[in-house]
Amino acid sequence: MKKGFLLVAFFFSSYFMIAQTVYDKFKPGEVWLDHKGNLINAHGGGFLYYNNTYYWFGEHKAAGEMGNKAMVGVHVYSSKDIYNWKDEGIALKMAKNKNSLLQKGCILERPKVIYNKKTGKFVMWFHHELKDQGYKAALTGVAVADKVTGPYKYINSFRLHSKVWPINFTKEQQESAALIYKTEFNKTRRGKEGLDLYRDFEVGQMSRDMTLYVDDDQQGYHITASEENQTLLISKLSDDYLSMTGEYVRILPGERNEGPAILKKDGKYYLFSSDLTGWLPNPARLAVSDNMMSGWKSLGNPCRGTEEENKTTFRSQSTYVLPIEGKKDAFIFVADRWDPKNLIDSQYILLPIEFENEIPFLKWYDSWNLNLFDKK
Repeated sequence: MKKGFLLVAFFFSSYFMIAQTVYDKFKPGEVWLDHKGNLINAHGGGFLYYNNTYYWFGEHKAAGEMGNKAMVGVHVYSSKDIYNWKDEGIALKMAKNKNSLLQKGCILERPKVIYNKKTGKFVMWFHHELKDQGYKAALTGVAVADKVTGPYKYINSFRLHSKVWPINFTKEQQESAALIYKTEFNKTRRGKEGLDLYRDFEVGQMSRDMTLYVDDDQQGYHITASEENQTLLISKLSDDYLSMTGEYVRILPGERNEGPAILKKDGKYYLFSSDLTGWLPNPARLAVSDNMMSGWKSLGNPCRGTEEENKTTFRSQSTYVLPIEGKKDAFIFVADRWDPKNLIDSQYILLPIEFENEIPFLKWYDSWNLNLFDKK
């Protein structure tokens, strides 16, 4: 009798756990569980739609204040509806070889994956800091896989564009930066004048918060915070997406942007980003251009909420813009609500991107689903 009771109790508790993990709406900032009933652990993430399935790649965080150290790797989940996610395991594992740059205890942030139609390969890029060096290295790393869920094979990590000037940094600007750098390194002018760009010309440019974007013509782009986070760089990727072409530009110089996330609508590119306040949230930024490689202009804060919500981007920081397959002009703003004291408890903010006079904006929803886009 006792054994039968335990079996019944186990059955109902298991059923309840599974029932808890079935979702039909987004509840931004609330606890989000995978199909096993575990917290989704994919922070600073990026998404890929492939073969009628969405894949979510993100940083696997550990508990406690040391949770930002990469001890496991990049976690991947799959979903048919974006509400309910299946744990697909670790796509990129930290190396056991202590000679590898990608060893346990380093920092691995903001992994993004794109699919190369020419090669049939899945390519992952990420922000990489070396073990026990804090944020000094400022590298970008790349890995590749035959299957979308991996395993991904780590290739290399490096600084960007050693001994190559941006195509929009003129000879006159190069000479001016050299003169100012050598005579008066003025921190208030460092980004605008390209002083850190000049400093790092030989060793290569810094790369921290980053994202990837594949355009309609399959050209891949790497967008990253550089020059001590003072300026964003946009670089064209090679045809196989595994390296840089050497063609890159500086955008919004000196405006201190990180957390880049991008979308394209009606021929215009919109770039969400954030200011630099560590783990603390700050006002979001929005920029627009008709061309990925030129003409970027700031549009201000895209948030429409209370004063506090606008100041903190609803207490979150941008990481990705997710286009919804099969729905025209439907995009989700994906952000992290960081908990620096216990990063594994950082929650996710997913909000619909709405448009007024062709300009994107964000407002808060306690609860919403994809039907919202059908009403537009």
